[in-house]
Amino acid sequence: MDKLELAKQLLEQIKMPAKQQSTLCCLALLALAKLKKDTPCNQATNDWIRIHDVIVFITENYGVNYAENSRETFRKQAMHPFRTAALIEDNGKATNSPNYRYRITGEFLKAIQDINESEGCAGSENASLSQFIARHESLTDLYASKKKMLKMPVRINNHDFTFSPGKHNKLQKAIIEEFAPRFAPGSECLYVGDTIQKDMVKNTEKLSRLGFEITLHDKMPDVVLYREDKHWIYFVESVTSVGPLDSKRIIEIEHMTANTTAGKIYVTAFPDFATYKKFSEQLAWETEVWIADMPDHMIHLNGDKFMGPR
Repeated sequence: MDKLELAKQLLEQIKMPAKQQSTLCCLALLALAKLKKDTPCNQATNDWIRIHDVIVFITENYGVNYAENSRETFRKQAMHPFRTAALIEDNGKATNSPNYRYRITGEFLKAIQDINESEGCAGSENASLSQFIARHESLTDLYASKKKMLKMPVRINNHDFTFSPGKHNKLQKAIIEEFAPRFAPGSECLYVGDTIQKDMVKNTEKLSRLGFEITLHDKMPDVVLYREDKHWIYFVESVTSVGPLDSKRIIEIEHMTANTTAGKIYVTAFPDFATYKKFSEQLAWETEVWIADMPDHMIHLNGDKFMGPR
C-alpha cells in the first residue's frame, strides 16, 4: 500500500480530526517515523527530529517542497495536535531553542511497526494499535469534550439547552434569564437562535396563530417572547457588534407581523453601557433598551409615555 495512503488510514483509524489527516500531516508523520516510500513499517524509528528535518525529509523522499517559513504551519497543524493525541512527545527544551526536538512515542511507534502493509490499518489485526486506541482518548473526542465544556447552559421554557460560546449568545442567555423574569414575567420563549444552531427554539405553530407570516427570507429577531396574560410580544435584538432595532428593522418586523393583534414591544439588548453608546444614534424611537450590566433598569425611547412625577 502507498505510504501516504497508509499514513492517512492510520490517522483516520485513531480518529484524528479531518484537518489532521491532510497531506501535510501524513507526510509529517512519515518523516517522524523515517518511513521512505520503500521502507517497511517494521523499520520505523523514533529518533529526535526538528521541524526543519521533517521538511528536508519530505522534500528528499516524497518530492513535496515546503518552504522553511512553513515551520509554523507544521507546528500548529501537525506537531501540536500529534502531541495532544499522544502520538509524539517533545524533549522539554524551550520552544525557541535550536535544540528543541520531537519524536514518536514508544507506544505509538510499536503500533506503526506492527502494521500489516498488505492489509492496511483497517484490515490488520494490530494488537499494538488496538491497545493504543483503548488507552488514549482520540483527539476528535478531546476537541468535542472541550467544545462541550465551553457551551453555556440555559433553561428555556423549563427545558435545558446549551448555547455555543460567544458574546452574542452570552447576551441572549442574559435576555432569557435576567431580562425576561424582570420585564416579561411569565412569558414563553417562542423563538431564539444559536450562532451555530440557528433555530434552537422555534414554536412555528404558536407564531403562526399569533399572526406571524414567516418566509425563508425573513430574519427573525434574536429572541421572541410572548406574555399571554397581557397578550404582548417582545421582540428582542441581542447586540454586541451589529444589528440594533433601527427604523428599517422595525419596518421588517412590522411587515412580518402585520396580522397579529398582540401588543408589540421592541427591545434592543446590549451587554454594557459602552456598547449602547456606540449604537445610541441608530436606535428607533418608540423602542426600549436593556443593558445586561444594569439588569434592573430600562431606557425608554418613547417620548412622554412615562413623563410625570415619581
